Amino acid sequence: MGLGERVRAAAEPHVGDERVPGLVALVARGDDVYVEALGTLAIGGAPVRRDSLFRIASTTKPITAAVTLAVIEEGLIGLDEPVDRLLPELGGRRVLKRMDGPLDETVPAARAITTRDLLTFTLGFGMVLEMFESGPPWPVVAATEELDLCTIGPGNPYRQPDPDTWIARFGSLPLLAQPGERWMYNTGATVLGVLIARATGEPFADVARTRLFEPLGMRDTAFWTGDTDRLATAYGARPEALVAWDEPDGMWSRRPAFADGASGLVSTADDLLAFSRMLLALGAGVLSEASVRAMCADQLTDGQKSFGGLGRGFFAHKGWGYCQGVWDSGAFGWDGGFGTSWRVDPARDLTVIVLTQRMFESSEPPRVHRDIQAAAGGG
Repeated sequence: MGLGERVRAAAEPHVGDERVPGLVALVARGDDVYVEALGTLAIGGAPVRRDSLFRIASTTKPITAAVTLAVIEEGLIGLDEPVDRLLPELGGRRVLKRMDGPLDETVPAARAITTRDLLTFTLGFGMVLEMFESGPPWPVVAATEELDLCTIGPGNPYRQPDPDTWIARFGSLPLLAQPGERWMYNTGATVLGVLIARATGEPFADVARTRLFEPLGMRDTAFWTGDTDRLATAYGARPEALVAWDEPDGMWSRRPAFADGASGLVSTADDLLAFSRMLLALGAGVLSEASVRAMCADQLTDGQKSFGGLGRGFFAHKGWGYCQGVWDSGAFGWDGGFGTSWRVDPARDLTVIVLTQRMFESSEPPRVHRDIQAAAGGG
C-alpha cells in the first residue's frame, strides 16, 4: 500500500458528523507532498478543500517562537535579558507561597523573568496538571478568569483586552513558581506577543506578517480572517453529539484587540508546510541556523521537568524547546487543542500535518491524529 493509500485509510474511519466533520491531512517527504481533504467544513456544510482554514490554537506557539527569534536576531531584545525593560508591569514579581493559596500570601521572586523563560515556559506562570485535579478553582485561576486573560484554558479573542491592558492585568497577579523553577504551559507564548510588540513598536500581528508570513509565502496565516467561507466550524464533543463552539462568522472573523501568541492563529496545511520547510532548511534566510537548532532542541533541565507537565508521563519521551515539544527521536512540533497537529522529523525530512476542528478532550492528541501520523511514518 502506498503512502497516499495508507493516509487515506487511516483518516477515513474518523470522518463523520459524530466524529470529525472534516479534515486536511498533509504529508511531505522532501519535495513529495501528499494531501487528503475529507468531509465537510461543518456538519451538513460545504466540502473541505486543501486550502480550507482552521483555527490552529496552540500550533500557534512554535510560530510565535520563530518570530521572537527573528526579533532577537535584529538586536531588539536579548535572549537572557530581563523583560522588565520593555514590560515594567512584570518587574518586582511576587510568588505565591502555595500555588493554590491566597493571592496575598507571597514571597519575592528570586530573579527577574527573561526572554528565555518565556520561550521555554519557565517564567513561573501557566497551566499545570494540579489545577485540573483540585476541587474549587485556585484563587489565581479564578482571578485570570475575572481579568479576561484567557491564559488558563482556551484563548478567546472576544474577551481578551488590548495588549497594554492585558499585561497590566497579568502583572497584578503573583507568579505560581519562581522564574526558572519549573515548566508551566501556555502563558509564556502569550506574553511573548506583548514583548515583541513593545520591542518593535509594531502590533505583534504585523511583526509576524513581515518577519515570517510574507517571506515564507504564508498568505493565509493570520489572527483573523474575512474569508469565512473557507473557515471550518469548531466543535466540542458532548455525550450525545458534537456541539458548535465557534462558527465561521464568530470569534476569528474580525481583527482582535489582542493577537494571542499562544493560540490565536488561523492557517492552512500548505502554510504550515512552508513553516516546516524553513525549519528543515535551518532558517532559509529567515532565521539563523543557530536559532533554529536552539528552537528545536530540548531546553529544559531535569529539575524543571521533575514537576511534571500536562499529564503523567508528559516528559517521558520528549522535552521542550522554544514554544514546542521536542521528542527523543529528534522530531519536533506541537498540537492545537481546537483539533490540529504539526510534526516535523528532520532525520526523515518528514512533515505530518493534520487539521480538524474537533476540540481535544485531553492533553493527548485524539486517535485520528495518531493514526495519520503512524500511517505517514511520523508516529
